[in-house]
Amino acid sequence: MSEGGDKHRRNWRTYNEQLVVRGEFYLDLTFVSNWKKELAEMNKDKRGGQYKFPESFIRWEAVWKQWIDYRGLEGVARSLTKMGFIPEYTDYTTIWHRVHDMVPEIKLPTEKELEVASDGSGLKTNNAGEYRVFRYGEKTKKKHLVVVITADIKHRKLLKVEAHVEGEGKSEPQIAEKHLKELKGEDIGVKKFYGDGAFDTNSLFECLEESGIESAIKIRKNASTDYCRGSKRRREEVREYRRLGYDQWAIEKGYGMRWVATEGIFSAVKRKFGENTVSRGKNSLIAEAIQRFWSYDVLRDYGLSRTA
Repeated sequence: MSEGGDKHRRNWRTYNEQLVVRGEFYLDLTFVSNWKKELAEMNKDKRGGQYKFPESFIRWEAVWKQWIDYRGLEGVARSLTKMGFIPEYTDYTTIWHRVHDMVPEIKLPTEKELEVASDGSGLKTNNAGEYRVFRYGEKTKKKHLVVVITADIKHRKLLKVEAHVEGEGKSEPQIAEKHLKELKGEDIGVKKFYGDGAFDTNSLFECLEESGIESAIKIRKNASTDYCRGSKRRREEVREYRRLGYDQWAIEKGYGMRWVATEGIFSAVKRKFGENTVSRGKNSLIAEAIQRFWSYDVLRDYGLSRTA
């Protein structure tokens, strides 16, 4: 599904300009003017070795890392030094230590009441040979990286992302609960939650009930009110779903809107960066997946902020 495949009309001229402006990010050297000031703040009261490269520069390199390997990034930094933009360049070791396992935080919106959706998808570990062979053996089925995101429906904005090796992490509804609690702790109010049948669990419905959050979660076909003990909220949802039937329920709940925020982001990220991961260790695989979604969000926000 396309990034903008929803019922809302899009201003295609503006959207096209946003895509063009995203490209400006790659040569945006704003970090140069703030280099000394940012380093001074980072090294204030820091014991031991001092930082030599500001975080904004490292994050710029982390986005470039989606296409260029560590040695290539050293070459880019070396060229910037030769041209006099930065005082010294990051070598392979420095980039590896600062970028390799970095799990950046997603920039959250300023709005305090959102409608959000969660969903999961997979990334391939075809190139992550050493870890897969060590952990599962050569002849076993290849494991995927499972990525679960929570996103803002209205703005198609990524809010939270979590990744784990298939079979080793929490379930999608458990991660959705975690994301909702984290958003609440960050003073981001959630008005409504959307999810497919995988999110039809007593625990998640109770989490929504406790926080006063509306729901548009598709009820599983075999759902029965006999198995809703401990969740009055889910029992009510099951009864409403049966009474209305899927088609009417979906219309009244606006269920199709979840595709805008989740499938749109998954589709955009995979089109731009691909589905294969290249890291070898478990932690590195997870970091690579999160960086990939974070990088897309950075580029998207960059385009939006300069065409508003």
